[in-house]
Amino acid sequence: MDSDSKPGLIERLTAMLLRVPGDRGQLAEILRAAYERNLMDADALTIIEGALAASETRVSHVMVPRALMEVVDINEPMARIIPVVIETAHSRFPVIDGDRDNVLGVMLAKDLLRIHVDADFDLRAWLRPVVFIPEAKRLDVLLREFRVSRNHMAIVVNEYGSVAGLVTIEDVLEQIVGDIEDEYDFDEAYDNIRLDSPGRWRVKTRTEIADFNQAFGTSFPDAEFDTVGGLILRHLGRVPKRNEVIDVDGIRFQVLRADSRRLYTLLVTAPSKPQPGADAKTA
Repeated sequence: MDSDSKPGLIERLTAMLLRVPGDRGQLAEILRAAYERNLMDADALTIIEGALAASETRVSHVMVPRALMEVVDINEPMARIIPVVIETAHSRFPVIDGDRDNVLGVMLAKDLLRIHVDADFDLRAWLRPVVFIPEAKRLDVLLREFRVSRNHMAIVVNEYGSVAGLVTIEDVLEQIVGDIEDEYDFDEAYDNIRLDSPGRWRVKTRTEIADFNQAFGTSFPDAEFDTVGGLILRHLGRVPKRNEVIDVDGIRFQVLRADSRRLYTLLVTAPSKPQPGADAKTA
């Protein structure tokens, strides 16, 4: 048989899928078999598995909890709002009126640039409508709604109507395709450890244990795992959820970025600061 007569990727995958799966477990087996036969690459398999998981994952599992929401109070002067926007480096903020249950709308950070050309800038006039969703909404349904409405953020409410947290379109997409880095992420090799605020550092999970030990004066073993991410996974025996806090030998790790399969970034609170010359960036 010459190369022109060989079945293509779509034909071969279709032939496998003709064996109709009885449940999601069988479907997953078919997809993994397709991967093992080189009908798809690892990235394609990961995305398909993530899409399937999204149909079973609720918003409450990926949202930023109420207590950790970065919000702007409409009653605050601009002199106090702008430093918050700069420090957190988010592109969108829920705007409240005194209480987190009273969300007025969503502020885009870029709109604050108008202050330089409009002396009478009124933040209320530039607020975007806020979308409220229940905790039980599925991620695949939310993603569809995000696409149709062109919203990038939604406020999550509980059964009593109180704000439970927020979720962004990036949170949803990361559950499907993995971590999405933006202009505020740090990814250079020398920047695996970066000062976040006094006493707290952002640490990439790929940071080697030896570098972490040197930076923080710890003595975590590296015989069974090479990275900080491996340390956390071994300690818990599972992949922690976003915002989960783990204490290991006096070091506090908070998960900043993660999906259902991988860890990416941690917020580390340690009794001692990184040592001079360590793999750390403080500016």
